[in-house]
Amino acid sequence: MTKLNRSIQNLASKSACFLFAAASVFGHSTQAKSDPLLAFAILGDGEPKPLAEFPGLSTAVDHVNALAREQPLSFVAGVGDIPHKGTVIQYEAATEVFKKLELPFYTIMGNEEHGASVDRYLEYFAQWNAGKTDLLDTKYVLEFEEVALIFASADYGRDFTDSGIAWILDRMEALSKKPVLLFVHGAQLGVYPERADKGITHPGFAEVVAQKNLAAVISGDLHMDMDRVDHSKQIGHVHYLHVPALERTKIPDETNHTPMFRTMTIGQDRMVEVATYEAGVDEPLERHAYRFPLPTL
Repeated sequence: MTKLNRSIQNLASKSACFLFAAASVFGHSTQAKSDPLLAFAILGDGEPKPLAEFPGLSTAVDHVNALAREQPLSFVAGVGDIPHKGTVIQYEAATEVFKKLELPFYTIMGNEEHGASVDRYLEYFAQWNAGKTDLLDTKYVLEFEEVALIFASADYGRDFTDSGIAWILDRMEALSKKPVLLFVHGAQLGVYPERADKGITHPGFAEVVAQKNLAAVISGDLHMDMDRVDHSKQIGHVHYLHVPALERTKIPDETNHTPMFRTMTIGQDRMVEVATYEAGVDEPLERHAYRFPLPTL
């Protein structure tokens, strides 16, 4: 059995255990949703400044742990930029929070992690997942029966080299009969007009988003206020989902910050339901709900 298959088996086992756990500390009765094909949470950027303090991340981790006791969440995904400038003090403070997270955390490098080194990122990535998963790399794939998730760290800053683009295309070709959800730190230039000049610039990424089996691109980076931007949309056949930042909001300005995170549930009907939660608040925010079907290939 491969390392990846063992990791996925462990995810399924942990998910089953959480379904029978005690009632949520947020007040819900313990009642799991109907069995989905896959369900997971998604955390956005951290990078607090000027202090290395993570109150938004901490509240979101507690909230995700509680949701996992009443929903079949298998893991938590991330879009990078946890430690501001990749400093040790930021990594150490974030690690104290991630020690509380009960699910595996699959994330990637953003431009902030690239402010230090790949080795430092992998060192702390391993600490965040101690006892939960040994699938630790800068680029990797989680493959399930009906869908695959590609986690592609930037090669520098928030962008890719030729080899980084080739890696994504190779994995997508190998998964050509299966819908793919692609996790990158920032989407390509122009997807979010609120900051159209910021994102992936490599021209080869156009070939990535042209792949028929690409269902969605999930990204963070922009720190957008969900109430004042167009955060979830379809362009061509691809759905784009922004994951809001947990510690600081930047776009359209910094006047309002509400820590939020998202969850994704793929039902037996292959419909993808995206929910958005304010960290620490019981019910998802209906105004930010989004849904789309997985493509049939």
